[in-house]
Amino acid sequence: MITIERPQAKTLAIAIPGYRMHSQMFKNMLDGIQEKDAQTRVDNKTNHITWMVGNLVNCRYWLAGVLGLTEKDPNDALFKDGKALDPHARYPSLDELKKAWHKISPVLYQKLIAIDDLELEQTFDFGMDLPFVEENKLIMVGMCLDRESYLFGQLGLMRKILNYDAVKYDTNDHLNY
Repeated sequence: MITIERPQAKTLAIAIPGYRMHSQMFKNMLDGIQEKDAQTRVDNKTNHITWMVGNLVNCRYWLAGVLGLTEKDPNDALFKDGKALDPHARYPSLDELKKAWHKISPVLYQKLIAIDDLELEQTFDFGMDLPFVEENKLIMVGMCLDRESYLFGQLGLMRKILNYDAVKYDTNDHLNY
């Protein structure tokens, strides 16, 4: 049975379910995807699945860094700051990216559960300089979840384009992050 953990920071009560659902969806999005298809680009214009997955993983490592964790993305050079797809680069396999996802996700989840509102209010300079975006750690949690949602949407579309079944919303009761 999936348990509900309450975060110490009341401001994260809305974000934790989204984080956990994304953790669940990661497996579902990649279910059945063949490695040969993971490098496919539509008309050489789209990003490929491997790039999307690498950015999902990198997003979690980035947020971990924002929140003071020391774990580093082993593929940071390929994905840092949403780096554009390099058609000549050698990208990691989906299996490598899955391992990296499952390495950082539980560590980051525990940090999200333990962090307090005071720490989330700390300034984090994101460089956006928008008058309607307060640059602090809490907003960065939201930005990360938004980026993940965007990438999951791209993955869902690529599944359809590559003739895979639509993504399923099955959940794993033993995935506790």
